[in-house]
Amino acid sequence: MPLTEDNKSKNLPADVYVSLVDALYREPLTLFIGALAAAGGVLLTAWTSGSFLLYGTAAVVVLAALLRLHDMRSFAKYRDNLTAEKAWHWELRYIIGVAGVLLPLGAWCIIGFAYLKDPFVQTICYGATVAYMIGIAGRNFAIERIVTAQIVFSAVPMAIAFFAMGTIEYFLAGLLMAGFFVTLKMISDRLRSNYLDAIISTRNVTELATRFDTALNNMPHGLAMFNATGRLEVANRRLIDLFKLPLTIADGKTNVRGLVAAGRRSGAILSSDVKQLAEELELRTAREKSGVMATDLADGRSLEITIQPMSNGGSVALIEDVTERKAAEAKIAHLARFDALTGLPNRAYFRERMDRVIALTQRGESCAVLFVDLDQFKNVNDTLGHPIGDALLRVVAERLGSIVRDTDLVSRFGGDEFVILQSPIKGPEQAASLARRILSALGEVFGIADHQIVVGASVGIAMAPTDGRDADTLLKNADMALYRAKSDGRAGWRFFEPDMDVKAQARRALELDLRTAVTTDAFEVYYQPLLNAQTMEITTCEALIRWPHAKRGMVSPAEFIPIAEEMGLISEIGKRVLRKACAECMKWPKHVRVAVNISAVQVKRGNVPAVIREALEGSGLAANRLEIEITESVLLQDTEATHTFIRELHEMGVRLSLDDFGTGYSSLSYLHSYPLDKIKIDRSFLKDIESQDRVRKLVEGVARLSSELGLSVAVEGVETESQCDLLRSIPYVTEMQGFLFSRPVPRLEVRKMLDGTTPIRKVA
Repeated sequence: MPLTEDNKSKNLPADVYVSLVDALYREPLTLFIGALAAAGGVLLTAWTSGSFLLYGTAAVVVLAALLRLHDMRSFAKYRDNLTAEKAWHWELRYIIGVAGVLLPLGAWCIIGFAYLKDPFVQTICYGATVAYMIGIAGRNFAIERIVTAQIVFSAVPMAIAFFAMGTIEYFLAGLLMAGFFVTLKMISDRLRSNYLDAIISTRNVTELATRFDTALNNMPHGLAMFNATGRLEVANRRLIDLFKLPLTIADGKTNVRGLVAAGRRSGAILSSDVKQLAEELELRTAREKSGVMATDLADGRSLEITIQPMSNGGSVALIEDVTERKAAEAKIAHLARFDALTGLPNRAYFRERMDRVIALTQRGESCAVLFVDLDQFKNVNDTLGHPIGDALLRVVAERLGSIVRDTDLVSRFGGDEFVILQSPIKGPEQAASLARRILSALGEVFGIADHQIVVGASVGIAMAPTDGRDADTLLKNADMALYRAKSDGRAGWRFFEPDMDVKAQARRALELDLRTAVTTDAFEVYYQPLLNAQTMEITTCEALIRWPHAKRGMVSPAEFIPIAEEMGLISEIGKRVLRKACAECMKWPKHVRVAVNISAVQVKRGNVPAVIREALEGSGLAANRLEIEITESVLLQDTEATHTFIRELHEMGVRLSLDDFGTGYSSLSYLHSYPLDKIKIDRSFLKDIESQDRVRKLVEGVARLSSELGLSVAVEGVETESQCDLLRSIPYVTEMQGFLFSRPVPRLEVRKMLDGTTPIRKVA
C-alpha cells in the first residue's frame, strides 16, 4: 500500500488517505476568511500602536492567505486523478500554507510582547493567534503531521514572546502554555482516532454493501425480501428480469399483491394466475415456516419459489427458473422409458405395459407378442455405415407404427429387434394378419440418403395365454418362433410351437459344448486329397474340420459351423485349423499343397491375412503351397475389405481358389474381376453328366473358359468310375476330388496315401 516516501500515514488505506487530503482542500473560503480576520487583528494593533512592523506582518498574512486560496483552486484540477503519492505532495504544500499563516502570527506575538510591550496589543495578538490555531487544528485534526506543524508554528513563537518579557511571571506563563498545546495535541489525536475509525468502518460497510449488492444482482435466483409488515424491501436484478418489474419496486411500500399485480401489468404473469399466485404467496410469506411452491410464467417458463422466514418477522423468497431442469428431468424420464434413436418405448416400458395386458388375460382376453427382426440389417451397417443403419431403423419404426392399432404397442429392444404387443385380439388370425402386414411394409424398398435399400424381416409370434402367462415366457417363446422363421429361410413368420422349446434347449446345449470345445481345442483336422486328372497323383489336400463329441459322436460341420459363426467363434476356430494345416503340410512332399476354407464371416470379422501370415511363419511353409478356398459369398460382398483381403493374399504369394463354382448367380463375372488361381466346379454339375451330353458340354465349356483365363480347374464330387473317365477325357480339367478316391481322413491316413502305403486308384 504505497502512501508516502516515509510511510508516516499510520498505514492508512490508500483511498482513506487520499480522501483525507482531499478534505483539506475543500471549502477554501473558510480558510481565507479566517486568515483575513487574523490580518484584521494585526492591522488593528498596528493602527493603535503605529508600528510599521505590524503593518508588514498584516501584509504577509494576507499574501499567505491569497497564496493558499490559489493553491486550493489549483488542487481542484487534480482531484479526480489523485493518487496516494500525489496526495503526499499536496499535503506538504498544505503544511507550507499553514506555516505561511501561523509564522507571521507568531512574529506578531513576538513584536507585541518583546518590542511594543503594549497590553492591548499583547491581548489582541495572543488571543487571535490562539483562536486561529485552535480553529485550524479543529479543521485539520484528521492528519497528525498538520496538527503537529500547527502547534509547532504557533507554540515556538508564542514561547519566545513570553520568555522575551524577561520576568518570572511571563516565564511561568510560557511554561503553562506547553500544557495547553499538549492538551490540544491529545484532543486532536482523540478526534482523529474516532474520525478514522468512523471513516474506515463506513468504508468497510460500503464495500460490504457493494459486494452484497453485486452478489445479489448476479445470483442466478430471483430474491425478494419482505419486512415484518409484508412490504418488499429488497428485490434483486434477477427478480426484476423474471417478472419484468420496475426498478423502483422495492420501495418499502409494495406488498405481495402489489408485486404480483406489477408482474401481471408487465405481461410476465397470466391474468388467470394472478389471484391464486397472490393468495398462495401471501399465505406462505405470513407463515413462520419455510415452504416451496411452483408457478409458470406467461412465456412458458417454470418457476420454483422457496419461502424462508426471518428472525425479525419478515421473510425471504428465492425464485428459481427451473425450466431447463424440468425439461432435463422430463428428458431423463423419457429416456428411461423410450428408445433414444427411434422414440419407441424401450424394453422396460414395454414390460410394464405387457404386465398390465397379461393381467387382463385372466378375464378371458387374449394378446399376441410379435418379435420382428430385420433380415439384412448387418449388411447395411457393414456396407453403408452406421448412420445409414440408424436412419433405416427410424424409418422401420415409422412403418411399424403406421400399421398397428392405437391399442397396440411397438417397442425397440435394441439393435434391429422390434417387438409388438397386439392387444386385444380375438384369435391367431389377427396376429397372422399383422405379421403379413409387417412383412409387406418392411419388404418394400427404403430410400435412405440416396440409397435404395431392401432388407426384409422375419417375425415370431407367441399368444397369451396359450403360449405363456407371464411376460418372460411369452417373450422367450416369441423369440424362439422368430429363430425358426429365420432358420426356414427368412422373410417369413412363425407361431410358437412347443417343440421349438425342445430344439432351443438342444441348441443352447450345443452352444455350451461348442464353447467348451473351442476352449479345450477339441477339434480335429481331416484331409481329402485332390488328384491330378492325368497322372492320378495327389497334388493338394483339402483341410476339413471335424468335431468328435464324447456323447454326440462326430458332429457334422454343417451343424456346428453356422452356430460358431453366430457366436463369433469362427475366427478362432479358423485360426487353429489354418495353423494345424500349415504345420501338417510341412510333413508332406514338397509338391503337395494344402487347401483351407475361409468363410465370408471370417473375412468380415477377422484380420485373415495377418492370421495366414502368422501360420506360414510359425510353420515355415512356403506361401505357394497354401491354397485359400473361398465361396462366392465372399466375393458377393464386393467391399473394400474384400478387395484388400484378396490383394494381400496375392501379394504374399498364397494361391486363391473359388470353391463351389456355379452355385451362385453371377459366377462368371468373378473370373476376370479377381486374381484367382483355381476354380472348383461344384458337385451339382456332375449330376446326369454321364447320361446327358448337354451337361458334359456345360462342364467342358466352363473348364475351357477358365483354362483360357489361366486358371486351373478342379471338379468336386467324383463318385463313379464313369464320371472319372469322362472328366479325364476333358483336357481342361486339371484336378478331381471325390469319394471315389478318398473320403476326408485323419492326418496319419493322408501321410500313408502320400508315401504310397495306402494305394490311390491308378488309371492306365
